[in-house]
Amino acid sequence: MVEALRANGFQLSVGPLRFRLAKEFGFCYGVDRAVDYAYETLRRFPDRRIVLITGELAKELEGRGMYRVLDRAPAAQMIERLKASHELRACNGCELDIGKALGAERIALCWVQKVSNLILNINVEVRNVASGETVYAKSVDIRGNTDEAWLRGVRRLVDNIQERDHHMR
Repeated sequence: MVEALRANGFQLSVGPLRFRLAKEFGFCYGVDRAVDYAYETLRRFPDRRIVLITGELAKELEGRGMYRVLDRAPAAQMIERLKASHELRACNGCELDIGKALGAERIALCWVQKVSNLILNINVEVRNVASGETVYAKSVDIRGNTDEAWLRGVRRLVDNIQERDHHMR
């Protein structure tokens, strides 16, 4: 079904029913409102905020001595090629291939999910590159859609990881 939706421009009509698959948010199958929220998130929070919180997450993790954040440049071509055909968070392990290409022990998958116009989740899942096992997954809710709310959310997410020593697993 998913492949049929992708092949048909992420939409499929069967009689009076219309199915839509979000291009960037593959977890929202066939739910118009959830798909609309996903696209609204992309419209309202362009890549600028993702770049902002990605930088903040790397700074916090490295600055607190929790992780050494690797430069993604050596795998940039691989990442772009994979992103062209998959959502990296749902690509059946391709993120592990990226981690292996970078010589990483762990890889973090991070995403923002819109719950409502006011509530968003910042999520992270850390996986062991060698085994593919999830080491831990954390999420933090944020209220508001300002840069400061997003940055505060990232800092709180890192606080939660550090307080529970998840990074030591």
